[in-house]
Amino acid sequence: MTLHTIDIAVIICYLLGITAVGLFISRRGSKNMESYFQAGKSLPWYVLGTSNAATMFDITGTMWLVYLLFAYGLKSAWIPWIWPTFNQIFGMVYLSIWLRRSNVVTGAEWIRTRFGNDLGSKLSHISVVIFALVSVIGFMSYAFEGIGKFAAVFFPWHISPKIYALIFMSVTTIYVVTGGMFSVVLCEIIQYVITTIASIIIAAIAISKTTPEAISAAVPQGWMDLSFGWKLNIDWTNLMPSLNNQMSADGFSLFGIVFMLILFKGILASMAGPCPNYDMQRVLSTKSPREASLMSWCVSVVQFIPRYLLITSITVIALVYYSSDLRAGGKNIDFEQLLPLIINRFLPVGITGLMLAGLFAAFMSTFNGTVNAGAAYLVNDIYKKYINPNAPSKKCVYMGYISTIAIIIVGIAFGFIIERIGSITLWIVGGLYAGYLAPNVLKWHWWRFNGFGYFAGMTSGVAGALVFPVLFPKVSAIYGFPFIFLFSCIVSVCVSLLTPAENPAVLKKFYQTVRPWGFWRPVYLQVVKEHPDFVRNKNFSRDMVNVAVGIIWQMTLMLVAVYFVLREFRRFWIVAALLLITSIFLKKNWYDKLEKDTVSDLEVKNEAAQGSIECQVEI
Repeated sequence: MTLHTIDIAVIICYLLGITAVGLFISRRGSKNMESYFQAGKSLPWYVLGTSNAATMFDITGTMWLVYLLFAYGLKSAWIPWIWPTFNQIFGMVYLSIWLRRSNVVTGAEWIRTRFGNDLGSKLSHISVVIFALVSVIGFMSYAFEGIGKFAAVFFPWHISPKIYALIFMSVTTIYVVTGGMFSVVLCEIIQYVITTIASIIIAAIAISKTTPEAISAAVPQGWMDLSFGWKLNIDWTNLMPSLNNQMSADGFSLFGIVFMLILFKGILASMAGPCPNYDMQRVLSTKSPREASLMSWCVSVVQFIPRYLLITSITVIALVYYSSDLRAGGKNIDFEQLLPLIINRFLPVGITGLMLAGLFAAFMSTFNGTVNAGAAYLVNDIYKKYINPNAPSKKCVYMGYISTIAIIIVGIAFGFIIERIGSITLWIVGGLYAGYLAPNVLKWHWWRFNGFGYFAGMTSGVAGALVFPVLFPKVSAIYGFPFIFLFSCIVSVCVSLLTPAENPAVLKKFYQTVRPWGFWRPVYLQVVKEHPDFVRNKNFSRDMVNVAVGIIWQMTLMLVAVYFVLREFRRFWIVAALLLITSIFLKKNWYDKLEKDTVSDLEVKNEAAQGSIECQVEI
């Protein structure tokens, strides 16, 4: 289908406008490294939170989530926990505060605050950089596959989706290179506004054009149920047999076991803290630890309702109006292309252009945030640390330009290899992150964990993630998660116990500055001897309660949007009531106490600052 002239005009105006924005603010974004990579730590938490949410409102992930809801029904609400989506809850409750207190530029640089400057720390630093770059390339490939499939549906030229992806990445490169973090954040705010407006319009169309009865007739038994048993028990044989084959390839049929793996992995991933990508960069770019916490809260608030309005609306339109076309397509249907197919065939002129502009912007946001975070590692943690430690800020910014272009080229190269969104998604979250978890949980919570253990755990985990799909090509990456994690965990603990503990001075500085809870008693006793007034973090129980309630709260944000579009009003009001109750609870037990705790946090930080800041890297 050829796009209408109006739709093409909307898209072109957006792309030209957003490129002009990047070029216009390039001078402000390239003053120095802090400006280029963290916007000078001058942006308020709600701006960074909205920017972070816009980055997560990506086109590739949205295509995958539409497919999941179409195929798995309400049970698909649990599957995004594999990322996990609730890591923002752990961040808002305590982990973003801990991370922001370090006052560094990248996650690799943070290593110094935990392990000091010895050989173990240097090895750990290298392992984080390697993981960060591997994960950035993985996310680039993920975005590349999505934008190519999406664009191929709309444009009339009969060329490969890979070529479309190459074109869009090339256009996006212009302003992400020149503007740095300022450009990324501003463009993401614009993208969020556009996609939210388009999501509301599409929800209105879906509600007016479908009925609950028509939706029920188009789905198999169990599709409307949020609950599940050991097996998935959703059978499309009578309605759409080809869908069963694609679901079988996903590896979710034993859903009870999959859910336990997802939950186990999700909790560990959340306790490890944000991965070294755009999410961590937003935390480190906030003005203070308190604003870091509020930024993580903001992500869930601004993202879930508009995104799931869009996802659910596209799904119900596909179920009611295009099930027969999908059945006629036989085995050749790629259900990951449901999102662009429905936009292409169903939305009216003008709205199609607006939606496409918003989703192309969503791709650009994910692309921008990922590339900017990766470039920060290359410049700050490789070039400035090992090649030219005394490089002036302006030269570092130019190196940022070069690093950005290099990352894009490598990401595009790997993007040509990927065939399915689901496969790269499950490898990233089930395989690669499995190797990341053990050392990054231990670094926060166990005093005896050292730099050598961290390096060994990270390298063995990443190696396991890379080797597993080669050894077991037909096994879903999610099933490899426990083995990769266990291997990395054993290596981390054993190497730590076989090598000396970290310098007591480094441990005391870290404990005083970050104030984590966990297994820190030997360090705490040493700190108390020197600072009798020091108060340890006693908030473990409260934090865990807030995390549990926060996960329920976040889930209700998603479900109110889903049930509203489905017109399941009884369930909608139940979920809405639960949203209100959990919001009040978090207001009293998290937000109110966050304000009180922030004062003592700053006092402790100021007290610990005398002699402790030398382990932090200044720019």
